[in-house]
Amino acid sequence: MLLAVLSDVHGNLEALEAVLADLDRHRPAALACLGDFVGYGASPNECVALLRSRCEVAIAGNHDLAAIGKLRLGGFNTDAASAARWTDSTLSPETRTYLESLPYTASWRGARLVHASPAQPEEWHYVLSPHDAELEFSSFEEPLCLIGHSHYPGAFESDGNRAQYTRATELKLEKKRRYLVNVGSVGQPRDGDPRAAYLLWDDDEHVLSHVRVAYDIDRAMRRIQEAGLPPFLAERLRWGE
Repeated sequence: MLLAVLSDVHGNLEALEAVLADLDRHRPAALACLGDFVGYGASPNECVALLRSRCEVAIAGNHDLAAIGKLRLGGFNTDAASAARWTDSTLSPETRTYLESLPYTASWRGARLVHASPAQPEEWHYVLSPHDAELEFSSFEEPLCLIGHSHYPGAFESDGNRAQYTRATELKLEKKRRYLVNVGSVGQPRDGDPRAAYLLWDDDEHVLSHVRVAYDIDRAMRRIQEAGLPPFLAERLRWGE
């Protein structure tokens, strides 16, 4: 069975449409979203509307909660806070209700889903190193945990003692090992590759594949500029940083 997981759409309609078109080619049996539907980008309502009916399960990201007033903006940088306030003023009642309904974590098809870190899903910590990952593995029972938040696709593999990190595009899941995998960002990649990122999970072959999809970055940038959002939020899309 083929499954798909995406995260950190961040209101980038052009990136999301490109990813969904790619998913239509693969025809996964189910789709999950790890949060941050909104924030930074100029199309929050459109992105939520596209995903709401497609996702079998979805969880909340910190930018989702910031946009509906459930997370204080003190930890956000100036541009992120400005985008959160703009998003708050732009959300439709339907979008707001949907974001309010999202849980912090979920168990899905044998995997743990969380936006940031499984140990403290409401604290928005980053898992960036093997040391970080080793502290997280004891906080979930499933053999696989899927996360987003850092916008940096990659995987931590544990043998029960130490964690190792890989940026390999394809990862074979071994029975006696456990995994914490960042699926990357649809709408705002930060690993130097500006293409949209998402994850395909072949549950029959036990293989995870990081997928990249080109999209119309110029159009996404124009949307941000025309909305009056901070210019840097448009510029960074071209860099993938």
